[in-house]
Amino acid sequence: MIQLTDWGRIDYAQAWDKQKALFEDRVMAKQRSADCMQSLPDVAVFCEHPPVYTLGKSGKEENLLVSKQLLEARGVSFFRIERGGDITYHGPGQIVVYPIFDLEHFNIGLRQYIFKLEEAVIRFLATYHVKGQRLEGATGVWLEPDVPGKARKICAIGVKSSRYITMHGLALNINTDLTYFNYINPCGFTDKGVTSLARETGNEQSLFECREKLFHYLVAVFDN
Repeated sequence: MIQLTDWGRIDYAQAWDKQKALFEDRVMAKQRSADCMQSLPDVAVFCEHPPVYTLGKSGKEENLLVSKQLLEARGVSFFRIERGGDITYHGPGQIVVYPIFDLEHFNIGLRQYIFKLEEAVIRFLATYHVKGQRLEGATGVWLEPDVPGKARKICAIGVKSSRYITMHGLALNINTDLTYFNYINPCGFTDKGVTSLARETGNEQSLFECREKLFHYLVAVFDN
């Protein structure tokens, strides 16, 4: 059973520390015994962040297109973190989900885990008549990925795992201010765009309703 935890709007550094504590508790419990893990639930943490750029462990700093001094002047944070993937943006109007899961509870590996995260988002988008798809060789959820000049990402995914315990996760653009993506090469791409649910539907969406729906689909794809 997956538990929902909502941290609301929270500074990235604080959320990172809280996330690592949940992750490390489970890794240590698993090192002690499998029985310990039965008492630690799989948790899907939902939150929102003030403006921040995060760069994955194999990412390239040149994909940040402005100086860190300019970011600081504009109140935007920057962190290099231990997840996979390159640079991405988090900010208000975006749903961030950090699943702290034991993949052995679901009998899946990391590749299947990422596939299921993508699937949950694809099903969520379909309820708004938006067709989310996968792009070969790239994680996340895209719109029109095979159409030259039109491919645009609506959901970024970057994860870390140890002993089948996961952390980090996905960032889904709902009412996100997309101008922040102008200052980076999102996920390292220079030839693809970004979008949001608000842009695709032409209407600002209820974040509360979107969170409820997305959690429903996360449970549906993992607990089947």
